[in-house]
Amino acid sequence: MMLRDSTLPYTVAHRGLSAHAPENTLAAVRAAHRSGCQWVELDVQLLGDGTPVIWHDAGVRRCSNRRGKLFKFDRETAKTLDVGAWFHPRFAGERIATLAEMLGLLNELGMSVNLELKVNRGRDPKILTDTALPMALEALPASRLIVSSFNRQALESARRLESDGRRLRLGLLYDQPPKEWRAIAERLNAYSLHLDWRRLKEKRVQEIKQAGYRLLCYTANDPIAFTPCWQWGADAVISDDPGLFTHYLPSTG
Repeated sequence: MMLRDSTLPYTVAHRGLSAHAPENTLAAVRAAHRSGCQWVELDVQLLGDGTPVIWHDAGVRRCSNRRGKLFKFDRETAKTLDVGAWFHPRFAGERIATLAEMLGLLNELGMSVNLELKVNRGRDPKILTDTALPMALEALPASRLIVSSFNRQALESARRLESDGRRLRLGLLYDQPPKEWRAIAERLNAYSLHLDWRRLKEKRVQEIKQAGYRLLCYTANDPIAFTPCWQWGADAVISDDPGLFTHYLPSTG
């Protein structure tokens, strides 16, 4: 049996503690820290002026007080967005976080991050990776960083920037892994696969674990329904509310 990686916890807070604070914000990461989370999962993409920011959607309508495509904003205009009031009035005035600001907060709190390179339609994966990855590598030690993406070009660019799998842990993100997932993982010297837990099958988990990769499952908020995934060998769950899993983790039965 493969020994558990001591740097990887059982739970990761999805977009920060997004069940209790506006997702992908400094407030959500602070909330995760207060709740006892060691790791958060966050998305990074670029503004129109090339500034990397922590944001998931291609547009700003769902999580701010404005409309428009994210790439049409520069840093100055993006900082005028209220990205908290949509969630709850007490978060009114929360501003979009740049990657630099978020990395600073993570270091201040001693937290770790699964940073997803978010490549929305029409955006250049290489430019995103070449901009964001060096910042993350400089700010965080390898033990506190996993870089993942659905976009293979982004992952290939990341591996070209840092060829050592011990210095850069890459995660392959899939709804369902393709038939050639193992060849892709080997070529990219990947650390982990990040899969939709609702589509997970025991046979696939066994294949992943036998091949020596870690398995992170997204985005689960029902600890009882998730129990078979632990039994099959999942390493971690990415959840909007990790506290729900406190009494349902492998270590606590």
